[in-house]
Parts: sequence; structure tokens; C-alpha cells
Amino acid sequence: MPSIFRRTHWATALGATFLLTLGACSGGGDGGESADDPITVGISLPLTGDFSEPGKGVQQGYEAWAKIVNDRGGLLGRQVELKILDDQSSADRVVADYEQLIGSDQVDLVVGPFSTRLVVPAGRVASEYGMLFVEPAGAANEVFTQGFKNLFYAAPAVAQDHYNHLATYILALPADQRPKTVAYAAMDDPFAQGTAYGLKAKLEAGGIKTVVDEVYPPNTTDFGSIAAKIAASKADMVVGGSQYQDGVNLIVALQQLRYQPKMAAFSTAPTEPEFAKAIGNKTEGILSPTGYSQDAPYPSNKEFVEKYTAQFGKAPEEDQANAYTTGQVVEAAVTAAGCAEQGECQQKMIDWVHANKVETVVGPLTWDATGKPQGAHMIQQWIGGEIKIVLPDATKEAALLYPKPAW
Repeated sequence: MPSIFRRTHWATALGATFLLTLGACSGGGDGGESADDPITVGISLPLTGDFSEPGKGVQQGYEAWAKIVNDRGGLLGRQVELKILDDQSSADRVVADYEQLIGSDQVDLVVGPFSTRLVVPAGRVASEYGMLFVEPAGAANEVFTQGFKNLFYAAPAVAQDHYNHLATYILALPADQRPKTVAYAAMDDPFAQGTAYGLKAKLEAGGIKTVVDEVYPPNTTDFGSIAAKIAASKADMVVGGSQYQDGVNLIVALQQLRYQPKMAAFSTAPTEPEFAKAIGNKTEGILSPTGYSQDAPYPSNKEFVEKYTAQFGKAPEEDQANAYTTGQVVEAAVTAAGCAEQGECQQKMIDWVHANKVETVVGPLTWDATGKPQGAHMIQQWIGGEIKIVLPDATKEAALLYPKPAW
């Protein structure tokens, strides 16, 4: 699958390292730093390995943020440079990357990688150095029980709450219409399991029976046996706690067995640009939680969509938006603190984010003491070949399609 992300300047270091200098430096800065000194932002991302597809989307979101900031004069009158390392979807590698970025490369700021499995070890390194750590994709409860005081998740809701609106919808259906049985299959990953099991807990509490509960390793490619269990159960609803490729593989396996649920919900996968083609364009009725809509009326979103589309030739999706939102939170903290470097400045920024609301492309964000956002995700559904917001009513673009048409 061809990659659409762009790199404006290459550098080499341990493995694949990307140094992006977006825009020329401008004058007019003040303070101890020269306006000719860029603000460097260190990032480790899974550009290869299990999480490479969403990892590249996160990279694009960061690149869009840096370009938009630089085009309007930079941060504190200084240009922003992104230094991106490839952690290869490895928790060991992500630790080494942030040790290098903070300790050896002495970057001014850091932001987070993709996936809870990488955010937790990365956040631990950032915490040890006292660095502000805003992250776009660590939504599992595990992230917020580590005791981090410096970490903030830049999205509307944590994994366990992603399906809240869907659970409310299902449980409000008349008893003779709602799904009576559900099959769950989740990657052994805190985020993926968190989304599926957050919904599972709510539906079970409402009297809906679990008939399949399968957890599979992250490197699983053959979903034949899991799909067979789900098909044999004849569950009214299937829920996939998935990332991208595993979600695609499970759906294809279910299609091949001609299993036809009344409702199907998968985390992450349905929102990826290549999803429809990957499952043979048999998308009708598939649900997924999302924290972002291209049509959301938030003030900065119009600029983001227009400029991102001009930069990359297509509109942004959720992964790109979450990374852009991460940049917006950091930008607000830097502006409020009036500085951007390691040392005392980091604590100023951390304290400011804890105490303030930040307006972003996913809406206004606030956090509790653990860095957990205080909002809820929307629910999207594939309808007529397009993915549309169907819940909640206040933001919906179409009525939820139920029962799901055959795929």
C-alpha cells in the first residue's frame, strides 16, 4: 500500500530517524533563546511493525500541526522542528528512543507515540525527566493508573468510555428488538481490550448475554478459528477490540463464513482510509467509536481540514486529528508558560494544562489529576459507502442503521 506521508528533510541516526524542518526560521523572538534557534519536538512513532498504519497517520497529524504553526510565525517567534524516530512498534525500542531524544539529543519538547503499549513505557521515561507528555493514542485505563503527573491524553474519552453512546442506544431499544447475545474478540492490547470490554461491562449489566469472549496475540494473522467460534454462536452482535490489520482480517474471516450479525462494532479499523477496500467494500452498517469529525464546528477544525487537505491531498482522519490535537495542547502550554525547553519550564507547562481548558479540533478538552480527558466519543457507521456520525443525536449526520445489512 503506497504511503502518502511526506518528509521535508531526512536525517539518519539509530535506525530510521526523520528530522523535519517545516518552514524557514523567522526573526522577532525574545528571551534567552535566539529566534534563529528552532524549538525541537521529539517523537517516537511506530512507522514499521504492528502499528505502522495508524503510526503513519499520527505522523501526518504532527507534520500538519508543525507546518500550520510555522506558517503563522512559529512558537514564541521560533520555528518548530520535529525529530521523529521509528520505534518499530516495540516497547523496548520506544524507551530507547525517548532516552535518546531527551537525554542525548536534548530536544525542547516531547509528544507521545501511538498505542497504549508504547505510551506507558514512553510516558515513564518522560516522567523521569520531568517532561510534559501529551499523547494522542494511549486511551486504556492502564495509562492513568501509573501515577504520571505529566501525562495528558489529547482526545475526548478513554478506551473504556468509547462506546458509551452505543451502549445507551442499545439498552434503550425495546427488549424484543435489542441484541440478546454478543460475541467479543479483542487483541491482547490494553486499548483494544479496553474499548471492547468497556462496552461488554455495560451490556452485561443491562442483561445482554456474552456468548464468545476471545483474546488473541497482537501478531495474529489467521482468524479462522476465532471467526468459526463467533459464527457457530450465531451471536446477534459482534464486537472487535481491534487495531487495523487484525480488525480487517477478522471481518474478512467472518464474511467468508457468511456470518451475518444484526450489529457489528470494531474499534480503530473502520476509521482507517484503506479499510473499505481491504474488506472488499462490504462495509454497510459497521460501527466504530471516533473522537473526531471533519465537519465538527470547532473554530480551529476548519483551518485544520483545509490546510491538511492541501498538504496531503486528502482530508484528515481520527489518527491525524488526535496528533494535531496533541500539538494544539502543547502549543497552548508553551504560549501560556512563555518558554519551551527542558528544566523548570516543563513543570510550568504541566501545571498550566492541569488547570486549564484547551480548545482543539476535537472540542474543548480538560483533564482530571491522572491526565484522563473528561468527555465522550461519538459513534460512526458505514452507510451508503460513507462513514457518518450516528450518535449522539446532537452531532449525528445520519440515523443509526439497525439491524445491520448483510455483508
